[in-house]
Amino acid sequence: MVHTPPPFPVSRPRRNRRTDWMRDLTRENSLSASDLIWPIFVREGDDVVEPIDSMPGVNRLSVSRAVEAANEAANHGIPLIALFPYTDPDKKTPDAAEAWNPENLVNTATRAIKAQVPDIGIMLDVALDPYNSDGHDGIVREGVVMNDETLGALEQQALTQAEAGADILGPSDMMDGRIGIIRRALEQNDFPDTAIMAYSAKFASAFYGPFRDAVGASGALKGDKKTYQLDPANSDEALRMVARDLDEGADMVMVKPGMPYLDICQRVKQEFAVPTYAYQVSGEYAMIAGAGDNGWIDRDKAMLESLMAFKRAGCDGILSYFALETAKFLRRDMDLF
Repeated sequence: MVHTPPPFPVSRPRRNRRTDWMRDLTRENSLSASDLIWPIFVREGDDVVEPIDSMPGVNRLSVSRAVEAANEAANHGIPLIALFPYTDPDKKTPDAAEAWNPENLVNTATRAIKAQVPDIGIMLDVALDPYNSDGHDGIVREGVVMNDETLGALEQQALTQAEAGADILGPSDMMDGRIGIIRRALEQNDFPDTAIMAYSAKFASAFYGPFRDAVGASGALKGDKKTYQLDPANSDEALRMVARDLDEGADMVMVKPGMPYLDICQRVKQEFAVPTYAYQVSGEYAMIAGAGDNGWIDRDKAMLESLMAFKRAGCDGILSYFALETAKFLRRDMDLF
């Protein structure tokens, strides 16, 4: 039951806001580096740091540079990184076979990072869009994204990622039945400890544009993804998708995008009480970073306020391109707000 405070002057809520230490003492939520997951884009080449124009401050990194980034993340207390590939267009095919090539970019980077930074967790994306010449998360036949045919490809992709050493698989494709297929494949192939963070409530959003630039999928995409990603108007459906993925073997669930869907985050946490995550996606990052770099808002304060919103909504962690920047800020022991 929520307590109704007595009338003024018996109740003076400003007493609890009077000083820094009092605000710290009464703060309901906290943010730490251990709440953060850092997405990193990898590309081919040697000693490459390639800026992404639509994501100011974010770069594509060659494998050696990704190892350095992983080490820096670990040194600042970030427990998990998520790797995404910028795939050579010549390797993109209608069947997306590069997705389960044991020597593809993310598998190569995973092995290199695990060799040098063994204590950091690695999550890999299970979806075909970085490898598909049609730009979709599933195999396309005559303009239709094929659900059941895609499941076999995702199973192969998941197994090669587990073999490469991924600690968590993040199926982001939104095909029906994919969590069950992947979980059974992991169990049958002696990967019982590989966790699944399901992109369970992934919406057909306008906020993904810079990410598609980052992985080179923008120009390849034919049509849109509305036949498999969720309608932004639906929240009950999002909960049904979360329930389905948990029933099929997901260990944790994700809501994507983040800030426009904080109501979904809160409902998921309250309804299921399972490890719940949100992805502060590329468009969200670009708006804050771009406005901050232009002096229209205070970048640091907006960054921290946005991340605290996820914790307030009930998220156990946040995937954010601000992760390393935030971890460094917190290590300097600066005031959050």
